[in-house]
Amino acid sequence: MTETPRWFAEAVAQRPTHADVEVEGARVHYRAWGDPADRGLVLVHGGAAQSGWWDHVAPFFSATHRVVALDLSGHGDSDHRPAYDLEQWAREVLAAARAGGIAGAPLVVGHSMGGWVTTTVGAHHGAEVDGIVIIDSPLNEQPPEEERLRRTQREARYYPDRETIVGRFRTTPAQETMLPYVRRHIAEQSVRETPQGWTWKFDPTMFAERVLLRQLLPELKCRAGFLRSEFGLIPPTMAGEIDALLGHRVPLIDLPATGHHPMLDEPLALVTALRALLGQWAVDDLL
Repeated sequence: MTETPRWFAEAVAQRPTHADVEVEGARVHYRAWGDPADRGLVLVHGGAAQSGWWDHVAPFFSATHRVVALDLSGHGDSDHRPAYDLEQWAREVLAAARAGGIAGAPLVVGHSMGGWVTTTVGAHHGAEVDGIVIIDSPLNEQPPEEERLRRTQREARYYPDRETIVGRFRTTPAQETMLPYVRRHIAEQSVRETPQGWTWKFDPTMFAERVLLRQLLPELKCRAGFLRSEFGLIPPTMAGEIDALLGHRVPLIDLPATGHHPMLDEPLALVTALRALLGQWAVDDLL
């Protein structure tokens, strides 16, 4: 059994506050860490995930930022909707930032499908944010999580007890390497009990037509950074396409030895890259 390291135990011990905000008829849940007087940072999870994916990451920024991580509608402890789209999710991000106590323009960080949402924020609401960071979001016809879920699952699945469903936790797309203590923490927060049994919190019908990421990137109206996982969904050729779409003016940072979900296998490398980028932007603001 792998021993839980001190850094992880200390991070998850910094428990966030939990609250909800209503956005266009749906309750959107969010977590918050840090002082509202500090600069704002919003963390956006990927498809079929939830805000608990950031529990061991957000505390590394709470000494300098007011950090808000939301459950997009159709995910986590937020309401489900009859239909979903990137623009609506982008408005949820901004609403959660305001409700979570962020007074100024926040930095927004999004992973995978959440990177598509974050790019929508930067393209359509660029004046309302201080910058965005995209983590391993590929130039697919649709976000990778949805591509697989659309093929394999249309209805909720139920399991007899909590341990059984937690043991079934898998990532989409699949990732072989996951730190066991991180996996356990995230899996436990990804499930809920119903009269039919235990099931996943995300809405298995959360599909809608998407604007292509390759169309959004050139439209960004704020500063940006892009983090690419070495063993993720962006091969070097696609990274070159992304660099060109961004006008060769945005830092593209490779995360070594990471899978598509770096918060699961190399979270400290992810934290280091984000700290470096945000720190450089803070210096730039002083010049």
